[in-house]
Amino acid sequence: MIRAEGLSRAALRRELRQARRNLSATEQRLAARRLYRQLAQHPLFRRARHIALYLPNDGEIDPRHLLQAAQRRGKATYLPVLDAWPSTRMVFQRVYPGETLRPNRFGIPEPARSRTRLRRPWALDLLLMPLVGFDETGGRLGMGGGFYDRSLAYRSRRKNCRKPTLLGLAHECQKVDRLPLESWDVALDGTVTDRGWYRQRGAGHRPLAGPA
Repeated sequence: MIRAEGLSRAALRRELRQARRNLSATEQRLAARRLYRQLAQHPLFRRARHIALYLPNDGEIDPRHLLQAAQRRGKATYLPVLDAWPSTRMVFQRVYPGETLRPNRFGIPEPARSRTRLRRPWALDLLLMPLVGFDETGGRLGMGGGFYDRSLAYRSRRKNCRKPTLLGLAHECQKVDRLPLESWDVALDGTVTDRGWYRQRGAGHRPLAGPA
């Protein structure tokens, strides 16, 4: 676990990104398989019909086994799609097996934009989110662009909105004792690593126990 005391968000982000980049290709493959085992049979994943994920780009733990499993089970799967620069808007678009993807401005593959395949965040059942760092209270440190926070800002306005369930996905080395958070940061319902589950304290309305 990394101690955040005395570190700025920028310094903490650099240290955590380096930690996950230091993982070997073999360690990354093993982590991806362990993550799959943590989530694939969990009720949150099994019951969800509309699931948004991401594609790894900077050492993030790889959720593609889960993407493929969801598609095999007939679930609707979505990836984030960014507006053209300089916009900081992000939407979620359905992606199909074998679909051709193209790199966005950060080099991350995404489907070609199509209005008919977009889905609002609150219409998703489960959102599996990338992160740079996390803590046990639902804190999430992202890459700094604020794309997810802006897309999910409605949750602070709609106090009774419970969708989607927000799960951060991470390597165990990305755990921080306590993250310094800003007012606009959207809290996670839990975080899943290759080693286990971290449930947000006070999230009693959600079944966030570990694998069933």
